[in-house]
Amino acid sequence: MPLDAAKLTAAPPVRTQVSWDDRDVRLYHLALGAGVPETDERELAYVYERHARGLVVLPTFGTVAGGTGGIGFQVFDLPGADIDLAQALHGGQEITVHRPLPAAARATAVTHVPAVFDKGKAAVIVQESTLYDEDDQPLLTQRNQIFVHGAGGFGGDRGPTHRPAAPDRAPDHVLDVPTMRQQALLYRLTGDWNPLHADPATARAAGYDRPILHGLCTFGSAVKALTDRLLHGDPTRITACRTRFAGVFHPGETLRLHIWRDAGGLVFRASSADRDEAPVLTEASVTLSRTPHRTEPR
Repeated sequence: MPLDAAKLTAAPPVRTQVSWDDRDVRLYHLALGAGVPETDERELAYVYERHARGLVVLPTFGTVAGGTGGIGFQVFDLPGADIDLAQALHGGQEITVHRPLPAAARATAVTHVPAVFDKGKAAVIVQESTLYDEDDQPLLTQRNQIFVHGAGGFGGDRGPTHRPAAPDRAPDHVLDVPTMRQQALLYRLTGDWNPLHADPATARAAGYDRPILHGLCTFGSAVKALTDRLLHGDPTRITACRTRFAGVFHPGETLRLHIWRDAGGLVFRASSADRDEAPVLTEASVTLSRTPHRTEPR
């Protein structure tokens, strides 16, 4: 039977016990490209558990906390989600930080589907998941937008049509972020085992000439670069971040970020510097706390 939006949104929340430690955090940061150069104190803060500053944790780590590869995308296991996974794409990601993530914790992920939007020939399923610590205090909430080809036309709300675009002026910063050819293979170890990111035959069957990088890895690398270059390596400044996944990105390419400052923080878009600025991330932003910070690129 087809996707049933009413059943999906009426399904009770799924509670999942998750835990992580500093090894998981360090692996995640290494999979984003942290540790280069290996003697840089700010890079060591991501990967060395005995660093004088303590191990810093990017808020995007919440997308893989507990080794779930995006808190599991449990939507596919809910009533009403009769979905052909080959038709499903990760369309966008939003993260709200309630408190900075600790380097080790036991937590509960509470996941539900607050909305399913009807885009005509496709549907967008919104999955929301909040991490609660052992005292039942929220740490982080994320929303995944899952775009499902061929699942629309059920007469539902179309949902938001667009988000604010980048400012109509030259960017305040342009940053180039190199990536590793083996980066997708490393990132798979955080919990997303989709063969599209490792197996050339699977990638060709999906229409790509070689495996592509995970969208969440690309997004995490972008947020890390903004943290390093514009926030003096302090991810606790970030209170929220978001993006729309606009195109594929290949491991080994250079990610080019165009960044604008605005009243709430930073607005940015990302493209492949190796493929004529092909769009990769759009409608992206990082919301910042008002604590004073350095904004000069390092």
